[in-house]
Amino acid sequence: MNTTPESSLKDKNYNLVRVLEASLHNAWSMQTYIEDAEREGDAELAEWFRKIQHNSVKAGDQGKQLLRARLEEEGSS
Repeated sequence: MNTTPESSLKDKNYNLVRVLEASLHNAWSMQTYIEDAEREGDAELAEWFRKIQHNSVKAGDQGKQLLRARLEEEGSS
């Protein structure tokens, strides 16, 4: 049984904003991990973090485009 109260704020756009925020935050965090790996001389790990960072940036860019389109659509209604 779900005990979370229903909210008019929690909808598909809310979920989009949350995932967008998480993607951008993850991309930002990866920079620290990249620097840590490089400082330790672990190029393989740094490269793996860069790939994750790239995917997070890409997801963030896509999320921003989706949100922009949806806000424009709602504004023209």
